[in-house]
Amino acid sequence: MPAVEAIRPASGRLSDPLDQVDYRLAQTPAEKEDIYRLRYRAYLRERAIEPSADERVVDQYDDAANVWTFGVYFNGELYSSIRINVVTPECRISPSVDVFGDVLHPKLDQGLVFIDSTRFVADPEKARTVPELPYVTVRLGSTAGVHFNADYGLAMVRPEHMAFYRRVFLHEAWSEPRIHPGLLKPVGLMAAHLPAVRERVLARYPFLRSSAFERRMLFERGRGQSATTNDVRPSFAQASIVPSS
Repeated sequence: MPAVEAIRPASGRLSDPLDQVDYRLAQTPAEKEDIYRLRYRAYLRERAIEPSADERVVDQYDDAANVWTFGVYFNGELYSSIRINVVTPECRISPSVDVFGDVLHPKLDQGLVFIDSTRFVADPEKARTVPELPYVTVRLGSTAGVHFNADYGLAMVRPEHMAFYRRVFLHEAWSEPRIHPGLLKPVGLMAAHLPAVRERVLARYPFLRSSAFERRMLFERGRGQSATTNDVRPSFAQASIVPSS
C-alpha cells in the first residue's frame, strides 16, 4: 500500500470519508476491467510486478464461485479494491490456500471457515488524498467475517505491512514469507481468530461495525450491487485512528 498523506480542510479537521464512500461489487466487464488495471498501476508503483503489455492483473481466483471483488469509490471514482474469498472445507479455492496449503488444509479438515482477503490495492495518486483509505477498504474483510460467521480472517502480507495488521486487526503470523505466483516480493500469512478479537477491534475502531442490512447488500448476490455509507453506524471521525504508511 503506498504511503498516504492527509489533506485537511481549513478547519484542520479531516472530513468524514464514510459520507462519500460506496462499496460496489464488481459485476460488469467494465467494472472488473477497471479493477484489473488499478491493480496493475498499484503493483507496478510498488515494484511488486514486472511491466506487462496489457497493463492489467487478473488470475483464476477472480472468477471463482466463492469470490467477492469490490471497488471502493469516493464521489463516484474508483480509489481502491479488495478481493474476498470465503473458504470452507467444501470450497477451498483461494490464493492463500494455494500458497500456504500445508498450513491451511489441516485447519480446513477440522471444519474451519476462513475469509481470505487479497488483492488489496489503491490508486497511487488518489490514495494520497484519503489517509483513511486502508481502513475503509480492509473493513470489507471484517464485514465478510461477520456475515459468513467465519472462524478466521486471513491476509497475505508483505513484511513491511505486517505491523498494520497486528495493530488494527490483531492478526498473528502463521507462516514465514513466501513467493506468491506473479509477484516479485514475498508475502507472509497472517490470521486473526475473529470471534476472539472482534469486540476488542470494534472497541478501538468502531467504524468497522456494520449493520445486517449493509452485510446483506454486500454479500447476498442479486440483492444489490452496492452499499453506501448511509447505513446507521459510527462515524469514521469517531474512530480516532492514525493510518500506517
